[in-house]
Amino acid sequence: MDMTKKETKSFTPVECKTFIRPVRDVFDLIGGKWRLPIIIALSFKNHRFKELERQIEGITPRMLSKELKDLEINGLIHREVLNSRPVTVLYSLSDYGKSLDNVVVAMRDWGLIHRKRIINK
Repeated sequence: MDMTKKETKSFTPVECKTFIRPVRDVFDLIGGKWRLPIIIALSFKNHRFKELERQIEGITPRMLSKELKDLEINGLIHREVLNSRPVTVLYSLSDYGKSLDNVVVAMRDWGLIHRKRIINK
C-alpha cells in the first residue's frame, strides 16, 4: 500500500487498520515528550546520565531514568556500566535504535517545512 501516490483509491477498513497499527506501535514506542529528544541526543554521541540530563532541557532525573529504562527494555538503547570509580554508566543507541535515523530525519525535514509554512502565514 503506497500512500505516497496521489490516488483516490478507496481502502477497506481492514486495509486501513493494517496501516494504522504499525504507525501506532511506533508512536507508542517513541512518542511522548522525552523519548525522541533522548534518542536524538544519543544519535550524536554516547552520553553519561548527567550529560543527558544537561543535554535535554527540562527533564527531571526521575523521568530521565524511567525513559532510559523503557528505551532499554525495548532494545533502542544500550546501557553499559564501566568498571571505574565512581561507577560510570554510559548510554548509547543500539543498532536497532539507529534504525530510527531515517524516521527522525524525515520528521525533522517535515518539521522544518511546517515551521516555515506557519511562520510565513
